Amino acid sequence: MSNKSRYRFEQMQPTAVIRGIALFEGFISREEQAELVAQIRMLAKAAPLFSPQTPYGRPMSVRMTSAGQVGWFSDRNGYRYAERHPEGAAWPAIPKPVLAIWRALVSEMREPDCCLVNYYGEGARMGMHQDRDEADFDWPVLSISLGDDALFRIGNNQRGGTTQSFWLRSGDVLVMGGAARLIHHGIDRIAFGSSPLLPNGGRINLTLRVAL
Repeated sequence: MSNKSRYRFEQMQPTAVIRGIALFEGFISREEQAELVAQIRMLAKAAPLFSPQTPYGRPMSVRMTSAGQVGWFSDRNGYRYAERHPEGAAWPAIPKPVLAIWRALVSEMREPDCCLVNYYGEGARMGMHQDRDEADFDWPVLSISLGDDALFRIGNNQRGGTTQSFWLRSGDVLVMGGAARLIHHGIDRIAFGSSPLLPNGGRINLTLRVAL
């Protein structure tokens, strides 16, 4: 899909555009956040959180699962999308309230194939990386923050160079598309216990992707 003018986030007024990434602060209300957490808890019962290994054999500090046609997975064989959870079951469907956010900010013409669910507990982080395991980079990646504040770092399309950091808070939504689709980004740390949304603390990040 080459007609990027069809993407709604490019026609809306985000709170800020930082290195091409559209930030919609507080896009999701408190009530909607609680509903999303309830949906994710049901999702995690069908597809339990797990700790993937990097291709270098180190476990990630973030626990994850997925919903949709495929789920993101990593082990010594590399990063990729898989049709089934590591325990063998098919991934559950992407919750409807999550799809509604995609439709509101991206498009109704194409639904995401994958909703990656990352849980950041105390001390968890995510190193700088690109989202480049998808088949079509024309479609943006949409990221939803729930729970504790997270220090989000963005760099450049190429490794190295200057970076910029800002805090993501519960209810914020990012859309990485266009020239920012392959920008390097990561989570330096979370402010554990900064949000009351999750009773035991931590942060949930949902990223919606057109993977296939």
